[in-house]
Amino acid sequence: MTKTKAKKLRELLSTSDIITAPGAYDAWSARLIERAGFPAVYMTGYGVSASVLGKPDIGLVSFHEMVEMARNIAEATNVPVIADADNGYGGALNVVRTVRAYEQANVAGIQLEDQVMPKRCGHMEGKQLIPCEEMVAKVRAAVYARRDPDTVIIARTDARAISGLEDALARGHSFEDAGADVIFIEAPQSVDEMKHVVDEFPNRPLLVNVVEHGKTPNLSQQDLAGLGFKIAIYPVMPVYVVTKALNEALAKLKVTGSNEACLNDMVDFPSFNELIGLGEMRKLEKSFTCGK
Repeated sequence: MTKTKAKKLRELLSTSDIITAPGAYDAWSARLIERAGFPAVYMTGYGVSASVLGKPDIGLVSFHEMVEMARNIAEATNVPVIADADNGYGGALNVVRTVRAYEQANVAGIQLEDQVMPKRCGHMEGKQLIPCEEMVAKVRAAVYARRDPDTVIIARTDARAISGLEDALARGHSFEDAGADVIFIEAPQSVDEMKHVVDEFPNRPLLVNVVEHGKTPNLSQQDLAGLGFKIAIYPVMPVYVVTKALNEALAKLKVTGSNEACLNDMVDFPSFNELIGLGEMRKLEKSFTCGK
């Protein structure tokens, strides 16, 4: 029997190693993350909003757009996909629909948060929270909705920035009691706060969001694992790297009027075709032609 991606993610959670999941904003970035050897891919709403809409992560990208991107990323990769599902796109019944749609897209882990709409990136200002009991209902709905018991439900609270760390921890415990598999206390602001978060949840894996120049200390994977975090996501690093590289290459083309100045900044035509699997696809195509 083929092992599901959700089962693979469960097995990763049961090991002693930290799960490092860079952020994919489309299928190709997800392929490159897998090719680099990472055990999981994180589908970032921040990056998807930039990729699909060219807009910031302020609640503009829709349920349908997120599900479609999740499906494309999962189809393009063999490793488990942990996908941002924002606030579930509505109330508890919307969460039921969201979880089932993400499962149908072959997502292994589904992240839900306790922000009101319009939501904000976790390291932005101007966030607002729904009542804790409303988020608890959403977590219960997510647990109820999953058809695969291995699907991992990740519950995030943004309370640290709004009502303080103690409220964030209390919310995390409520989500734990409601059945969340992984707890995500967004944006602790010091190493001491990070240690406090880990100490509070000895019985649940913890996710940490590594945002370069964000609110949380930028620690190494080894240090994060030493503190006790189980999943480290890097949602913005890939899109930031690509943005800088493309900006610089386009500036060279504009100034010089020639792509010659950009040749050292890019892969070549044969290399890209090899990376994207053109030879394998053509070989498959030929296998369908009888007698040829």
